[in-house]
Amino acid sequence: MTKRSPFTTAALVLAAIINGGPGVWAFFAPRSFYDVIATYPPYNEHLFHDIGAFELGLTAAILISLVWRDGLSVALFGGAVGATVHAVAHFLDRDLGGRSSDPWTLGAVAVVLTAGLVAHRRRPTRT
Repeated sequence: MTKRSPFTTAALVLAAIINGGPGVWAFFAPRSFYDVIATYPPYNEHLFHDIGAFELGLTAAILISLVWRDGLSVALFGGAVGATVHAVAHFLDRDLGGRSSDPWTLGAVAVVLTAGLVAHRRRPTRT
């Protein structure tokens, strides 16, 4: 395995900060995020929860890539985190619209991605 350059590591850390900070902000304080950053009317709380979920999934993939070199593991991990937070957003926002099945359907996607990650990581040889 080749050693990662310090520049690449710095780029990954910077990308995690650039995506993760706003992702956390959008998910956990959507009104504040809208008021300060994304002032495109109309305000839609669920939209900012979704933005946060996807940014957090991307950030998770970036951060785990600092540890894992296996692209499939990184993709499955980032997808599982993003899908899990997305399912949580739909559970929190179930009174804002959508289908009553959305949290369950999206949760099932998160479970499948997580199971895929576990199965892949348990394999003796990863390519």
